Amino acid sequence: MTDLPVTPYERIGGAPAVTEAVERFYRRLLADPDLSGFFADTDLPVLKRHQVALISQVLDGPKTYEGRELAEAHRGMGITAAQYEAVGAHLVAVLVELDVPQDIVDSVGKVLGTVAPDIIEADS
Repeated sequence: MTDLPVTPYERIGGAPAVTEAVERFYRRLLADPDLSGFFADTDLPVLKRHQVALISQVLDGPKTYEGRELAEAHRGMGITAAQYEAVGAHLVAVLVELDVPQDIVDSVGKVLGTVAPDIIEADS
């Protein structure tokens, strides 16, 4: 019997863990006065579903993100590097809170760095 490799998604607890992380993530974003305005006219349940799918995909989980491209979804929002970094810090804090292994947190951080140019539009 061969052991199949365990994905980061499976290592953190699968769908329940990702869903909990997304719930905590948006609670933090909505409580942050510098970021909450970005979500004022947003359909949060839809946004959360997209975020669960996106994070699941990043972690080699079974869901496939089918939302708009990140650049298209964030176009015109005027997101600064500082705001983007604050969002990333909230996500990392949630992952640490949930005892996600450091190698997975680091991997998510690398993805955040890779997609930053698609999201950041304005000078800080």
